[in-house]
Amino acid sequence: QVHLVESGGGLVQAGGSLRLSCAASGRTVYAMGWFRQAPGKEREFVASISWYDTSTYYGDSVKGRFTISRANTLNTVYLQMNSLKPEDTAVYYCNAADVVGIWAADNFGSWGQGTQVTVSS
Repeated sequence: QVHLVESGGGLVQAGGSLRLSCAASGRTVYAMGWFRQAPGKEREFVASISWYDTSTYYGDSVKGRFTISRANTLNTVYLQMNSLKPEDTAVYYCNAADVVGIWAADNFGSWGQGTQVTVSS
């Protein structure tokens, strides 16, 4: 079972930037990615990245503003978030999978503690 530790969240004004990090341990990583969950809403796919090629996927609401990247030797995935909007406010979670793609949250059985991102208007 993979162990995930997210960090980097915080409070930022609209239009600002934040960089999230997530370190994975406990299993071989083939792909990693991010979800987010706002109060009262379902967990939403944000982005994923392959560990072995250049494949990346993004949710429609973050395309052009967020960039996912990785550091293989550190088993760490990053999420650079630019041009943040109040609607980006959520707890952000990372996860790992065997295949990169647009993921469904229901396919994941375990999660880290998440990191809170709050964007003020």
